[in-house]
Order: sequence, then structure tokens, then C-alpha cells
Amino acid sequence: MSETNTAAAAETAAPHRYTAAMAADIEARWQDFWDAEGTYAAPNSAGDLAGDPAVVARPKKFIMDMFPYPSGSGLHVGHPLGYIATDVYARHQRMTGHNVLHTLGFDAFGLPAEQHAVATGTHPRVSTEAAMDNMKRQLRRLGLGHDKRRSIATIDPEYYKWTQWIFLQIFNSWYDADAQRARPIAELVAAFENGTREVPGGRDWAALSAAERSDVLGEYRLAYASDAPVNWCPGLGTVLANEEVTADGRSERGNFPVFKSKLRQWNMRITAYADRLLDDLDALDWPDAIKLQQRNWIGRSEGARVDFKVGDTDAITVFTTRQDTLFGATYMVLAPEHELVDTIVPAAWPEGTHDVWTGGHASPAEAVAKYRAFAASKSDVERQADAKEKTGVFTGAFAINPVSGEKVPVFIADYVLMGYGTGAIMAVPAHDTRDFAFARAFELPMRCVVQPSDDRGTDASMWDEAFASYEAKLVNSANGEISVDGLGVVEAKAKMTDWLTERGIGEGTVNFRLRDWLFSRQRYWGEPFPIVYDEDGVAHPLPESMLPLELPEVDDYSPRTFDADDADTSPETPLSRNEDWVNVELDLGDGVKKYRRETNTMPNWAGSCWYELRYLDPHNSEQLVDPAIEQYWMGPREGMPTGGVDLYVGGAEHAVLHLLYARFWSKVLFDLGHISSAEPFHKLYNQGMIQAYVYRDGRGFPVPAAEIEERDGKFFFEGEPVKRELGKMGKSLKNAVTPDEICAEYGADTLRLYEMAMGPLDVSRPWDTRAVVGQYRLLQRLWRNIVDEATGEVTVTDAEPDEATLRALHKAIDGAGGDMAGLRFNTAIAKITELNNHLTKAGGPLPRPVAEQLVLLIAPLAPHIAEELWRKLGHTDSVVHRDFPVADPAYVVDEAVTCVVQIKGKVKARLEVPPSISDDELEKLALADEAVVAALAGAGIRKVIVRAPKLVNIVPA
Repeated sequence: MSETNTAAAAETAAPHRYTAAMAADIEARWQDFWDAEGTYAAPNSAGDLAGDPAVVARPKKFIMDMFPYPSGSGLHVGHPLGYIATDVYARHQRMTGHNVLHTLGFDAFGLPAEQHAVATGTHPRVSTEAAMDNMKRQLRRLGLGHDKRRSIATIDPEYYKWTQWIFLQIFNSWYDADAQRARPIAELVAAFENGTREVPGGRDWAALSAAERSDVLGEYRLAYASDAPVNWCPGLGTVLANEEVTADGRSERGNFPVFKSKLRQWNMRITAYADRLLDDLDALDWPDAIKLQQRNWIGRSEGARVDFKVGDTDAITVFTTRQDTLFGATYMVLAPEHELVDTIVPAAWPEGTHDVWTGGHASPAEAVAKYRAFAASKSDVERQADAKEKTGVFTGAFAINPVSGEKVPVFIADYVLMGYGTGAIMAVPAHDTRDFAFARAFELPMRCVVQPSDDRGTDASMWDEAFASYEAKLVNSANGEISVDGLGVVEAKAKMTDWLTERGIGEGTVNFRLRDWLFSRQRYWGEPFPIVYDEDGVAHPLPESMLPLELPEVDDYSPRTFDADDADTSPETPLSRNEDWVNVELDLGDGVKKYRRETNTMPNWAGSCWYELRYLDPHNSEQLVDPAIEQYWMGPREGMPTGGVDLYVGGAEHAVLHLLYARFWSKVLFDLGHISSAEPFHKLYNQGMIQAYVYRDGRGFPVPAAEIEERDGKFFFEGEPVKRELGKMGKSLKNAVTPDEICAEYGADTLRLYEMAMGPLDVSRPWDTRAVVGQYRLLQRLWRNIVDEATGEVTVTDAEPDEATLRALHKAIDGAGGDMAGLRFNTAIAKITELNNHLTKAGGPLPRPVAEQLVLLIAPLAPHIAEELWRKLGHTDSVVHRDFPVADPAYVVDEAVTCVVQIKGKVKARLEVPPSISDDELEKLALADEAVVAALAGAGIRKVIVRAPKLVNIVPA
């Protein structure tokens, strides 16, 4: 009989068998039911919470996935891994008495939609909304229990109205270092006006022009515009944040070269929060690896700021963690972008300048210009790499070492960055590897000021390498006013810092690797800034009544791009082309005036910095979030001193982008009194990745994985051999499997079970379509244990379950329940499978209590089949809000365990004993056993070793 005929015959014999077609019907019906009934709706207003004491009395759980971007190509089976996991967890939490908030929105601004618009002429909103609709359809098919009333999209003007509003709160705030919090800028203005705070430069606030006041406040605002070095990507036509540039100095998206350029851009003063961002990590339940990445990115280091005088009026300020070695500083190096370079460069080379210092150039200005162009073509990572050849050029200027009084030459070199410290270093070549190599290359002097621990001596010019130590004593470090000779490093640093501070040429300070967040993008598809400029160029915030400021229509969506290698270009934004929108007349409170709008847009990170708050109160048009609602779901409580989301699941790749930015925004909003949670996410869990095999032909190009033929352990495509490697899953690698395919062949519950059963959630694992059938068969056996495949009738009985079944049931309940609470879904499924197999082998109809608890046990993992079986068992309510089964401790503990009795290391008996048996009782029982008595044959006993309840070892005399 053919395979088709065999299947047809089986279907005729068992018309009510659980099949893919039946699964599709069951799943569609229950998804419609959940939507119609609002099954997953959590209280979403202060009135709901206040009006239902029973709801408030229940423990709450706010569960979130990281914001998905609605890709035009839709989901592959790797995408839903985290979504299914949080859904299972949320369902289990509901069944264990929690009030659960679980929803999902879309991070819908971003470059892909804009690039698609450029290529096709389709408005980004059209393609983005189509992608969202497709993704919603795919996610619905998986049976995810989201509160759909709360779903949001960052491109909705009613959403980005509040993104703009938050920007204005940050713009209108400053960080009070004394109070260690953000305060309204109006309070700073008042302090300037009444004289309680001195205006920088000592001028009277009332005497300053509007533009001058704007410049002063710009030095304090948490959101400010400045001319600063940026990562300019001509190929994309936009600037990029440091985090968006790859290690080899190219754009993360598009792989274009990135150059250093100076442009006026919006920034967020995240550096003001560096200490708090570090300190509050201790209160968070995050993976240690993510905390370490954030700590390293923030990069706190203690040292001193030291001024080196240049000429009569200028000074180069350096930050150093080794101020004890100041006597060993023999030259200085500035970053090529340093603002003092143009000021200190003389017209001609000083008399006696070494040829190796000039780079062969006729003048310092020419040398500096050429070197700056060279450095701009390299990324920060490339500049910091330990290159064999050290490059740089003398500026023609000298600075004065403040402790020795010596003139030291000032160079520029690419290994010094504006992104760390002050963009300037004092070079102590005898005790720093890079400075040592640079000094050798440019024939610069080296002075030993830290006593070497070996026999190399103190003449550094004779050394082969630098000597760096934090343990050695200081030498050659004295003048008529201070000496640190003979001191250890810690003592010498403290003494040197005090000396510098007393003379006003330095002070102890803390430095951070973290830089302020570049917040401007030269793109169309992003949130417009709620900022306008008057005729003097002064920035004015729009009033809340004018929000949202919506994106206008433009004829061309793309920023102007340039030759990817042309660093001598500047951005031209799409919004600047709509003159009617850009140039406006507004009344901002002092009459109608002409203004020009900001034509940059916010980065795609803006909308995801606060979306957890909008989930709480998505339709509030009057407030960012109702304080009572925010307090209930996210406020501080026992074990969560800084508040936040109870569980946040997503990829580890966002450690220093989204997570750091969102923490910053939360802290500002907390300081200003808008929210009670100082941290956005209390518990963070990083799921692994579903990988897939990639097959490459002889040219190295991917070929369709679905068309691969395997023969004798080798792989072929269209008859030609190909190589197989494990990698990401994706359309470009031709190995993507869509959830639609798996749902069509097996059903959504099978896909859910398979993804959760593949391995620990936090570990990456390879996809294998052939293995999916294992979970399909589990559901078929589950169905068969409760439903007659021929009649469709329930087969349960009212008989009492036997003890073996009760033990199997309650062990599964105890183990699987704990595993679900701990996100160990693979082991939970293994325990449910073991129980189902026991019931299958036992045969006969299941006792009703066993059948019902089995259905409730698997409900979080396979909700559709659970709902169907629950209804067939005669219930009219949903399993979603039913109580999760509770294990009876009496059945969880084994009734008996096997104890092995050994004589001279050989097994002589096996005893069935209670798990709680004592050592003395077990010894007596073992010695009385007939087999043991016979084996001893009257011999004396020298020693008995008892390890109750599993082992007795007898040593004869």
C-alpha cells in the first residue's frame, strides 16, 4: 500500500486523531476566543486597580521582551524564541496567582524602512505598517498571550509626542552635582539671576544677551547642541554614535567607512550620570557579563587633572592616573582633533627642531593639516591598535612640565583620542609601552622615575622596553618644593595631588571612558526634534501644546550621500528640503516671530528608551504615565530597591546601547519626579540564539538549505558538493525557516514545545526541522490519553488513581512547576513527557483528576490543545486563569529507595528502604539480611560504613 493510501486509511480509522489540520482548527478557534474575551487584559487604569481589591492584593508581574523591529521579510523560527519563553513564563505566573502584564509593541523607526523607501519610492510608513501587520499575524498564530490593548508603535504620533516631551524635559534640565540629581533649568536661571550661583566668566546675568545666555545654559543642559568631533559616514549621509561603528572603523549598517569630522549636533549629557549608572548596577538582577560590559564601557578611573602651561595664556589639561610620575613626563601628545592645536601651532618650526619631528613638512601648519587628514580616515579602534609603526607630528609648540619646569615638545598622534580623558596626555616613556615606542621612533628623551625591580638600572635610554609597576618606589622625583622619592605609588599619588591642588595647577578627579550620547541623525524616518531656532540661532523648545511635531512629507526620503571615501563632505538632511515646514512663524509666548526648525531627527534608540512606561498607560493623552499605575507596576519594593520591570528578556547584543540609554532616561525622569522607578528593568535575562546550518558552494556563496541532499555524511546541492557550517539563520544565508511553515506542518503548539525543548534558554542551539516531530508526537500521545481517536469522546474515568500514578503526577507537577518559574523550560517539558509516557504505558482510561492536572500542567507550554482538552473535560472556563497544579509533598518524596550493600566492595544485597531511614537503622537492617549473613559466613566485622539511604559497605575482620 502506498504511503498516501496508508495515511488515508489511518485517518479513516482515527478521524479524531490530533493532526496538523486539527491543530490549525483548534488554534484558530482559541485565538479568536482569547481576543473576543480579552483573556490577557491586565488592569490598565488607576480606576481598575483601585476598584478591585482582589487584583491589587495579588502579587504583580510585569514581563517584557525587547522591542522588535518589524522587518519586511517577516519572522524566521529564530525570532520567536524569547517571545515564546516569556509567554510560557507569563502563563505560569498567571496560574500561580499573579496579576500579569505582558504585551508587545514595535520599534518602528529606523534606517531599513528609509532605505526601502529610497529604493522603491514607497513611503516608510506604508512599508513599516505592512511589516507590522505581517508580524502581528505571525505572532498571533503562535498563541502569544499579549494584552493587545497596550501594543504600541514608535511611529504613532501619539507615541512619539511623548518621546518629544521627554526630550524637552531633558533639554530643560541640568545636573546638580552637589545634589546628585537632575533639576529644572529654570532653577539654575533663578540662581544666576539672584546671584546665588556665579555666572561663568563672572559677568552679570542681566547684562548677557539672549544668545549669550543660551550659550551659558548649553554648558549645563542635559540635552545640548555643540560643535564636536563626530563619526561622519559619507556613504550613509549621516553621523553615527560610537556604538554604531564597528571595530574596523566602518558603519555597522552598510559597512561604509567612517571618518572623524566636526559638526554641530545634539548630545545627551549621559556622562553626568556615570557614577549612578555604575553604582545602581549592584541593585539589578542582571547577568554578570552584562554588568561587566556596562562597567567597562563607563570606565571609571581615579587620578588627577594637571595643567601644562603653553605660551602666556594657554594651558593643556591632561588627565592621568599616574600623577606620581610627573617628573618623568618628557613630551606631550594631543589628539589630532584637540581644539588647542590650531591655537598653539606657530608659523614656523622653532630653531633646532629635529627633522624626524617635522615629517618632512615645510611648516607646522602643513604638517598638522596632513596628519589630521590621515588620522580622520582611521577608526578609534584602529587608532588604539598596537601598530608596529608609531605615527605623529610635532606641533611646533612646547609646554612647561609643572613639577620640573622643563620645556617639553607637544605632538599630535592618532593613538590619543578625544573620546577619553581630555584628549591630551603627558608622556612618561620610561614607564608606558606606547609612549616608549613613540619616544624611540621620534628620538625623544626618557627619564626613569619608578625604580625597576630588575637589574636594568635607571638609564631608560638603555632599556629595550618600558618598565611599568604599581608596586615599586619612586626615584628621581624631587624639586625644591616637593619630593616623592622613596614613596610607594599610592603615597606618592596622594602627595602629588595635594601639591598640585595647593598651587592651582591640578586636582584629584575621576574620569570616565563614557562619552556623551550623540543624539542627532541626518535621516527622515525618525522623531523630529521639538526645537526651533530664532534669527540669532538661539534654540527654543516647543510648548507641550504644539506636540506632537509630526514628520512632514518630503519628495526625497534619503539623506544626501557621498562617495564613501570622501571625508570632506557635510550632511544634508531630507527634512531640510521641505522649506514650508522648516521655516515657520510661531508664537512661543512673546508674539509671532520667524523660526527655523531643527532638520535632524532623533536616533532609532529614542523610542525604545521609555517604551516600558507607555505599556503601562498607552492611551493617556494628558500624562506620560499615570503615577499610580507606574507605582503599581514598576515602583520600588522589597528586593527591588530601584523598581523596574520584573523580567526583561532579550539579546546580549544590547548591553551598551539600548540598556545604557534606557537607564539614563529613567534616571532623569525619576529625578524630575515623573516616575518612581530609578531603573527601567530589574531582572534581565539573555536568551540564546537559534542557529542553522549554512551551506556554501565552491565560490563560498550560500545555497538553499532546503534543497541540500545528504549522502554518506557529505552534502550536495544540484549534484555538486557543498560545505556546511553552523551560523545565523536568515534570508541572506538561504537557511531561514519560517514559523508559518512549521505551524502549517505541525501546529503552533508543537513549534512552541520544540523551541522550548531544544536546550537551556540562555544557550544557543541549532535548528533541526526533522526533530520537531518529537514534540508533535508528545501532543498526539497526550491527546490520545484523553480523547478516543475513533469517536472523539473523552475517555477519562472517575476511578481513583493508583499510587504509582499519583507519585508520577506529583513529581512532574513539583519539578515542572519549579522549572517554569526558573525559565528552565526544556527540563519542564522532559518531566511532563516522562509523566505522559508513564500514563501511556499504564494503559486504560485516565482518572479524571490526573487528566485535568496533566492538561493544566502543559497549559503554559501548549495553550491551544490545553484549552481544547479542558473544554472537552467539561469545563466552561479558560485554563489561562486556572490555578496551576500543586504537588502533594507526600507523593513527591520517594516511598522507597534502593540501598546497595557491599562486602569487600562487591554487591551482596539490595534493600528497599524509606528515604528517611537513619544510619543506625540501615546498618541493623543490612546486617540482618539473609544474603549478607550468608556472605559473611560467620566472619567478624571490622568496620561498617553507612551512607543512608543508599549505601552500606561492610569490611570483614
